[in-house]
Amino acid sequence: MDETDDFINEELTRPVAVVYRDEHYIAVFKPAGLIIHRSKLTLPHEPVLMQAVRDQIGQFVYPMHRLDRPTAGIVLFGLNSESAGKLGQLFIDRKIDKYYQALVRGHVDEQFTIDRPLREKFGEDWEKGSTADNPEQAALTHFTRIEQYDVPWPLGDFETSRYSLLEIKPVTGRWHQIRRHLNHIAKPVIGDHRHGDHRHNQLMYEKTGVYRMLLSAVRVDFRHPYTQEMVTITAGRGSGFDCVLKTLRDLTKQWQSSSVSNCQ
Repeated sequence: MDETDDFINEELTRPVAVVYRDEHYIAVFKPAGLIIHRSKLTLPHEPVLMQAVRDQIGQFVYPMHRLDRPTAGIVLFGLNSESAGKLGQLFIDRKIDKYYQALVRGHVDEQFTIDRPLREKFGEDWEKGSTADNPEQAALTHFTRIEQYDVPWPLGDFETSRYSLLEIKPVTGRWHQIRRHLNHIAKPVIGDHRHGDHRHNQLMYEKTGVYRMLLSAVRVDFRHPYTQEMVTITAGRGSGFDCVLKTLRDLTKQWQSSSVSNCQ
C-alpha cells in the first residue's frame, strides 16, 4: 500500500509501504483501520499488518511496538529474534523517541505537557476494573502546537469551529495514552470515535469526506543496536489527513465556507 493511502475498510489492495529497511529491521506505514497482529477479536477475513509484511518480504517479522487500529503511521519490526530482542530492550529503557501528529478540537497553548496516570486495558471491561486489579500507571505526554485554524463551520452555539495541529511525544506508552490525555483536557483527536467528540467527528466527515482518526505516527528516533548510529525514520501523515489540513488552511485564510472541497 502506498504511504499516502491512510485508511482501509476491508482489504489491502496494494503492498504495504516500506519506509526503512536494513538487515536487522524493517519499518512500514500502517494505514488507519489496519490491526497489527491477529487476536481473538480479529475477524477471520480481516487483513493483519504483521501477516501482510511477512508475506510481502517472504520472512517472519517481530512487531516491536503497538499502534492502535485507527492510528496510521510507522510500525517497526525486527527481522529475527536477536535483533528484535535488542530493539525491544531500547523500548523498555525508553531510549526510542516516537513522534505523532494529531488534529484536535479547539485552540491550545504553544507547548504543554500532560502528566496524568492511566489504567491499562485488561480485557473489554477495563473501565470497570478495580484499582487493585487494574491500577493506574504513570503516563506522560509532551505536546507542541504546529498550526491552528478557525473556520466558518457553525456547530451548536458557536458560529465557527476551531482546530489545532499538534506534534506529540509520548514518554510512556499506555493504552490509548495520547487519545485519553487529549480527551481529558477537552481537546480530543478529530475522528476518534471512542474518546472523541462525536459532533466534531461528524462535522469533519460532512465537510471533507474524511472518516479516519486524524492521528499519525510520523517519526521514530533511536540508536541502532548494531551500528550505534542514530537512526531517524519518518513518514507522512497520509492523504486524507493532508487533505483535511489543506481544507482548514484554505478556509482559515479565505473565510469562505463555499470553498470547502471534498477529500474523497
